[in-house]
Amino acid sequence: QLQFVESGGGLAQPGGSLRLSCAASGFSLDGYVISWFRQVPGKDREGVGCISRGHFTNYRDAVKGRFTISRDDAKNMVYLEMNSLKPEDTALYYCGGYQYAFIKNYCTTLDERYDTWGLGTQVIVSS
Repeated sequence: QLQFVESGGGLAQPGGSLRLSCAASGFSLDGYVISWFRQVPGKDREGVGCISRGHFTNYRDAVKGRFTISRDDAKNMVYLEMNSLKPEDTALYYCGGYQYAFIKNYCTTLDERYDTWGLGTQVIVSS
């Protein structure tokens, strides 16, 4: 079964940092566009940001300048570095991906092609 396995969540203080990891289980990441999503109970899922096969990144406005997505295809891993955390960043964070044949400098979290998912890792930002 193709899926992602997320890790690295936990409790952080406002202004603090966390680094989330997303590992591919059962397949190679290098053919995939990958996004990080987050969801709070009772609210719709929202895209945090994405990374293309060409390492282009795109972020939602609320996290620009604070969050960074990177990928290491040799290790089959994608990362979400989160700095200057705010209480409103509290959510379940998870990876989504879809296979794409072309290496383009573009990606978006608003894409119906995402078809591979993980179960998520919880992030709580609180003092």
